[in-house]
Amino acid sequence: MSDDVRPWPALWALVVGFFMILVDTTIVSVANPAIMAGLGTDIDAVIWVTSAYLLTYAAPLLVTGRLGDRFGPKPVYLTGLVVFTLASLACGLAGSVGVLIAARAVQGLGAALMTPQTMAVITRLFPPDSRGKAMSLWGAVAGVATLVGPILGGVLVDGLGWEWIFIVNVPVGVVAFVLAWRLVPRLPTHAHRFDVPGVVLSALGMFLLVFGIQEGQSYDWGLIGGWLPVWGVVGAGVVVLAAFVLHQARTKGEPLLPLGLFRDRNFALANGAISALGFTVTSMSLPLVFYYQLVLGFSPTRSALMLAPMAVMTLVLSPVIGRRVDTANPRNIALVGMLLQAAALVWFFLWLTPDPDQWARLLLPSAVLGVANACLWSPISSTATRNLPRAQAGAGSGVFNTTRQIGSVLGSAAIAALIQARLVAELGPGAADSTGAAEAAGSLPEALTGGFSDAMAQALLLPAAIALVGAVLVAFFAAPARTAPAGAPTGAPARATAA
Repeated sequence: MSDDVRPWPALWALVVGFFMILVDTTIVSVANPAIMAGLGTDIDAVIWVTSAYLLTYAAPLLVTGRLGDRFGPKPVYLTGLVVFTLASLACGLAGSVGVLIAARAVQGLGAALMTPQTMAVITRLFPPDSRGKAMSLWGAVAGVATLVGPILGGVLVDGLGWEWIFIVNVPVGVVAFVLAWRLVPRLPTHAHRFDVPGVVLSALGMFLLVFGIQEGQSYDWGLIGGWLPVWGVVGAGVVVLAAFVLHQARTKGEPLLPLGLFRDRNFALANGAISALGFTVTSMSLPLVFYYQLVLGFSPTRSALMLAPMAVMTLVLSPVIGRRVDTANPRNIALVGMLLQAAALVWFFLWLTPDPDQWARLLLPSAVLGVANACLWSPISSTATRNLPRAQAGAGSGVFNTTRQIGSVLGSAAIAALIQARLVAELGPGAADSTGAAEAAGSLPEALTGGFSDAMAQALLLPAAIALVGAVLVAFFAAPARTAPAGAPTGAPARATAA
């Protein structure tokens, strides 16, 4: 193996595993009824199959990002990949819902170990002025994976059974391990002293915040177990995270979260923008899929395929946008993306009607959403990482992925609460029972389709509004300083050895 760094083969090797873990955030959604039937459980238990994964994925990201700085992205990524792959096998072999939930929790921990390392490798292998193309690949994978999950899940559940949405990860994980072992170089490590109180405070605060937000709707934002208020859990998470930030500010040694990173205006704004993007991408699909299945009577697979134009446009345009990011101001591209995203969601709002013959025209705003996604992931990600010190690439990547994940959790919880509220407003207090029975039957009675369509359309205005908030944040990005084309670019990586 040559001692020369080969950034692109290394990145391609990493995104195989990255794609797999992002698919697993959404693939379970269409398999829930099959899991309930196969394991003889109820909806409250099966919701935890997804919740456990998201909790253990989101909570440790700050810590796992710093682990990559300390021990190197490659060994931490490979460790996470082994954990994720073995946990996937345990999920597929689970004979009870309790075992499945526990295995999903371990799977989320493996994903948390892997995710920050992909961005850290980009930051350390690619110089700033050629990072846009690399971030476009990372962004395309992130955007497409969240849409492929439901489609792939529907095909596997219909053809082979729910177990295979997890077992399919095993051969993919083996291939990803071999590729990463051979193609990802060992990069220089940076000695770090781990801030143990910071680790405890960040993990506890993230767990409480994500748990409260994610599970609030399940308990109608009331009491958990009859005594613990949901808002108390969320508030405790905020207090613990505030204590964590205060501790980081007062730490004289090496903090887990270098607050100095946020002195860079673009890093701070890009974290807000990626949180808004995570919110909109996660929240917009739920009302659309409900509409396709319960109003238009589509199967889960066909409902997911209605989002295919979004995935295709994102995949096709991301490399083009990535090249532009390296030569143009990322702010202008991302601003267009945020505005297109808001416009497409308003377009859906105007066109969601009970008419079963109008499904084909709904592919148009879906395609516009794909164009918007292609204009967002790379510009925002490259803006966030451009000025990161190489020794803090893992820490910065951990922060960036944490804010993205928090945005996703907020989007999931907020859209569920808003859908419930709009259904009650449009259909009356018995809306939950009516739509629940309709979901089991596969379609709504014709008398309910008008109100249900209106409720789903109105819910889409929330992610549209958050996209506009993201547009405001993006508008304040500072134009990047370009490096001189002659000679080695500033921040160009040193030679590294492959192992």
